[in-house]
Amino acid sequence: MASRQSIDQSELQLTDQVVSINRVTKVVKGGKNLSFTALVVVGDAERHVVGFAKGKAKEVPSAIRKAVEKAKKNLIQVHVLGPTIPHEVLGVFGAGRVLLKPAREGKGMIAGGAVRAVVEAAGIQNVLTKSIGSKNPHNVIKATFDGLRQLRHYEEVAQLRGKDAQEIRSGA
Repeated sequence: MASRQSIDQSELQLTDQVVSINRVTKVVKGGKNLSFTALVVVGDAERHVVGFAKGKAKEVPSAIRKAVEKAKKNLIQVHVLGPTIPHEVLGVFGAGRVLLKPAREGKGMIAGGAVRAVVEAAGIQNVLTKSIGSKNPHNVIKATFDGLRQLRHYEEVAQLRGKDAQEIRSGA
């Protein structure tokens, strides 16, 4: 697994998308304290950079703003091969599993809900996905990010194995 490097966000054109907003209450002595949590995905489709975070506040706009600021600090670089991903991968988090498969040119993005938000933000145009297990958007997003972190280019795999990139690409 690659070490996390901080990505300079000054030259990025980040867009944000709210995945879910949840109303939560805390029961205290004087009654119930109402607040909101927002799950947000941010990304730059041109540079294939994506991040996510959760924000909590008394009002929805404040929760979204907090989540966006946190997400900008948790950006990862996604390895892509043209308009798709280099290989099939299974991301896992808790009971959630997300299968990401490369798709041919023109197939489009076959993804639903939280996975679609992450894949769109990352700028991946042709991909097949299947969400297995947990339907909770938090688990699904974390499983998707686990899968995206596992993606590797042929050159990187060849270097790790001490082989030529052509050998890896041809399947030798």
